[in-house]
Amino acid sequence: MPEFRIGEQDFLLDGQPFRVLSGALHYFRVHPGQWADRIDKARRMGLNTIETYVPWNAHAPTPGEFDLTGGLDLGRFLRLVGEAGMYAIVRPGPYICAEWDNGGLPAWLFRDPETGIRRTEHRYLAAVREYLRRVHEVVAPLQVHRGGPVILVQIENEYGAYGSDKVYLKTLVDYTSDAGITVPLTTVDQPIDEMMVAGRIDGVHMTASFGSRAAERLATLRRHQPTGPLMCSEFWVGWFDHWGAHHHTTPVEEAAAELDTLLAAGASVNIYLVHGGTNFGLTSGASDKGVYQPTVTSYDYDAPLDEAGRPTAKYHAFREVIAKYHPVPDAPPPVPPAPSLATPLGDPVHLFDNPDAWGTWQRHHALPRLDDLDGAPRLALLRTRIDVPGAAVLGFGEVRDRASVFLDDRPVGTLLREHHQRVLGLGSGTGSLSVLVEDQGRVNYGPRIGEPKGLIGGATLNGIPLTGWEVLPIDLSCPPPVWAGEQRTPVTGAVAGPVLLRAGFSLPEPADLHLDTRGWGKGVVWVNGFCLGRYWSRTPQRTLYLPGPVVRAGENEVVVLELDAMAEPVVRFVPEPLPGHTEA
Repeated sequence: MPEFRIGEQDFLLDGQPFRVLSGALHYFRVHPGQWADRIDKARRMGLNTIETYVPWNAHAPTPGEFDLTGGLDLGRFLRLVGEAGMYAIVRPGPYICAEWDNGGLPAWLFRDPETGIRRTEHRYLAAVREYLRRVHEVVAPLQVHRGGPVILVQIENEYGAYGSDKVYLKTLVDYTSDAGITVPLTTVDQPIDEMMVAGRIDGVHMTASFGSRAAERLATLRRHQPTGPLMCSEFWVGWFDHWGAHHHTTPVEEAAAELDTLLAAGASVNIYLVHGGTNFGLTSGASDKGVYQPTVTSYDYDAPLDEAGRPTAKYHAFREVIAKYHPVPDAPPPVPPAPSLATPLGDPVHLFDNPDAWGTWQRHHALPRLDDLDGAPRLALLRTRIDVPGAAVLGFGEVRDRASVFLDDRPVGTLLREHHQRVLGLGSGTGSLSVLVEDQGRVNYGPRIGEPKGLIGGATLNGIPLTGWEVLPIDLSCPPPVWAGEQRTPVTGAVAGPVLLRAGFSLPEPADLHLDTRGWGKGVVWVNGFCLGRYWSRTPQRTLYLPGPVVRAGENEVVVLELDAMAEPVVRFVPEPLPGHTEA
């Protein structure tokens, strides 16, 4: 079997120098029916390796569960990499950042407030040990010396930007070794002296993460690690987007020149990302550096392969650079535009008309957080009766992340975390008070990782605590089952939410589609029961990507949950993705 190890200046495969030409491709952001296509296109760009994170919270949404089915079948993904003649790098965290909800850490991990985060703390480490054991039950048999594709496994992720607990890092190494991993282990940190010192582990190979000034940053890495292969294991070739901001792009020529500098220096590289994919469902994370900024559904990242897996100008430029140093295969054929069609939405079911159809009510004396509810739902309706004379002021300790307030089922206003809003005036202090609370994505970087969601610190009316709450958690993993029978009534004109609508469309054969959300407010979309993710009129993202394997030949169903208001209740599919306006 092949042997892969670290030499004095190079990676060595069966004793011969081997340059890792890798691209990040997250299996959990790509429909499993498209894994082989994306891997092949990465290979055709000239890459010999595929890298992926592993999202703990996706595999283990509840304690004791570890899902390896469907789009979470890590073993199948790695085997496909091997079948394509490529190698693999696995980065299981346990923290991955990745603009992924909570940085990959499960929300249930933090129900005990004494649980530590990314440090030597026994509750956290016990959970991490079990997690790594389950991951490496899959990865260990697929190491290169056992006939599989895996050549490197990473420990933690940019830890030097977070902490400096060497005992914690060494414990992760021990857990990984105990789980049967014998290929070389790596760390990654930004090439800043303080971070590289804080994130290093004796005996573990250091790599760097950066997207520019490659020569300078490789020199910093070499100063901290005088021997061994140079590697940029996160070569940032684009960036991610937030709702309400612009779509990020990087100039093709600049990115290609930096890649050329890396390869001319003899360094190995992992392109972050060769293909970003999509935050399907409700999996996107958020930033909070004083202002909360949720990440959009698309994870296009301005990568060489766009969100729909189509080669871009950056793809072809990178391929030309790689061809200067290594042979490249034939380029992939061009991808035709997606089909266009339009159909009206109909059968509106308003939340307040029959909320019992949307879930099961619970009773709570004090106002619960979303994390206090089973499964920590992303959306919940909370209601109580109020009865005070005249106008009143409703207040919360903190809103995480969006609270729409209704009095007698009529909208009063919305409180947004990003605006640090906590209080709202009510025209009347009497009636049925309802609050629709939405988790828009957990922070994935920095000290706010692991924080609970929902309404924090209880509720008051004119400063007096409000109690006696009914709570309706709304499961968004699939459409709420509010209809019986076929679609009957198209909608004409604007529609106010919260409301569910549906539409049917027909295609002669499955195909990738791009759902244009123009004229829609804010909400969630499912097609044939598969959750495409969130949309929001705040921009930049205007289309939601619908993978071809989700589409059926013949009839298909779209379900839309509109939380605000929809000016144009029409489903439109357009030929190209519309990621939004850029800064230029």
